[in-house]
Amino acid sequence: MLAAYAARFSPDDPLTALKVGERPDPEPPADAAPFWTTLDVRAASLNQHDLWSLRGVGLRADQLPMVLGTDAVGRTPDGRDVVVHGVVWGDGQATGPEAGDRRTLLSERFAGTLAERVTVPTANLVPLPDGLSPEEAACLPTAWLTAYSMLFRAARVRPGDRVLVQGAGGGVATAAITLGAAAGLEVWATSRSEAKRAEALRLGAAASFESGERLPGKVDAVVETVGKATWSHSVRSLRPGGTLVTAGATTGDPDAVELSRIFFTELRVQGVTMGTRADLESLLALVTRTGVRPTIDSTYPLARAADGFARLVSGEHVGKVVVTV
Repeated sequence: MLAAYAARFSPDDPLTALKVGERPDPEPPADAAPFWTTLDVRAASLNQHDLWSLRGVGLRADQLPMVLGTDAVGRTPDGRDVVVHGVVWGDGQATGPEAGDRRTLLSERFAGTLAERVTVPTANLVPLPDGLSPEEAACLPTAWLTAYSMLFRAARVRPGDRVLVQGAGGGVATAAITLGAAAGLEVWATSRSEAKRAEALRLGAAASFESGERLPGKVDAVVETVGKATWSHSVRSLRPGGTLVTAGATTGDPDAVELSRIFFTELRVQGVTMGTRADLESLLALVTRTGVRPTIDSTYPLARAADGFARLVSGEHVGKVVVTV
């Protein structure tokens, strides 16, 4: 089958570690095969996680080559279109911590979704809702699910609360702006790019600011996926008792975590990795009922997945980069 995979590691130039070519069909774990399903992939989307994998973060050399991709829409052998929840607990026979503390994402322990076929735990399949295209739904299980979990499970914000989203333009940030506005939050967004600040306003942000700019007021929560470049600004932008939710660090770890300010103003720092299957079901229901849809920056056929990765690396994208099969 055709697949996009990590052939080696390249910390400084991840695109050179990417290969698009033939790979063997995926197989379920031998001891849990009855609980897994092989899908024909229809669409998948790219994530920063894929770039980290190409850099060698989260993978060992003896796991290579590894098919990349953490989310997808696929078709089951009996013809049903389903959305893939990319978090695998244990051997895939359960969908949460009851399976034990061994949690992984597709493309870490098991082959990922950027391929013509993928094998996933049957319990991880959620029906594709009517009115949602495969390309749109393929954007949801990683970036959008992460944004949903950050806002409504980790930060526990309510309509009327003020939320700062750092780094407008990325997949998680775009999702957080769109979902937050739809839920009645006052969303503020930052970006170095004037075009991305304008796009944030179009998506529903109440205000947008230059990265690092002093804000006109404090916020109840911060959605942080940038890391080193914005961390200090995030900490200083929170009201006393506010929550900083982090789900990534595209610019690396911060030089200082601002511990004095965190404990003195009683801030809460909460990490998030995607979300549960139940969270994904709730997210699908929300987008179906509200009519909000992911912003798709560009779409590439699987054979041109390298062009999609180049677009992701450029940082010029707004929203999601999608690969179709």
